[in-house]
Amino acid sequence: MFRKVLIEMAQTTFDLDDIKRRMAGAVQSFKSDLASLRSGRASSNMLDPIQVEAYGARTPLSQLATVSVPEPRLLSVQVWDRSMVQAVDKAIRESDLGLNPQTEGQVLRIRIPELNEQRRKEMVKVAHKYAEDSKVSVRHVRRDGIDVIKKLEKDGHITKDDVTRHTDQVQKATDQHIAEIDQALAAKEKEILHV
Repeated sequence: MFRKVLIEMAQTTFDLDDIKRRMAGAVQSFKSDLASLRSGRASSNMLDPIQVEAYGARTPLSQLATVSVPEPRLLSVQVWDRSMVQAVDKAIRESDLGLNPQTEGQVLRIRIPELNEQRRKEMVKVAHKYAEDSKVSVRHVRRDGIDVIKKLEKDGHITKDDVTRHTDQVQKATDQHIAEIDQALAAKEKEILHV
């Protein structure tokens, strides 16, 4: 029994659903990053991608503070631990978002300035960077899937026809998820440039 379990654990399996799930995760992460890019109005998820150097590790801002939108062009960040206020302020200032918080005790107030043409173009560049990073993630998942297929072929577990079929399935999933990234990017670019 124990030997059988070890053999099963040692075998590699091809799981297209897992590959698609991992690719979809990269797309979802990208869409979340896009949602954080402002288009002229304050949004509580604008600060979601910000990581703060806290307690010796990079920590998401959402684990250190509450973000609210008291006015359409104002964000309020209530930092829970007074000792983290400076670190949160620094992380927000150093982000690609171009925001300058004003500290009042444990609350950071962030005015959202009107987007000028130059800032809009900078935001589009950031969106393109997010898109490229997501495409790279999808391609890494594709590479992992192809590696599994090659290993299965090398070990004699699948035939040449299976290799071709599985490789095509992985490529179709890759193309589909990259197209989804491109569509989301085009929509966000239009929103930023034409608000």
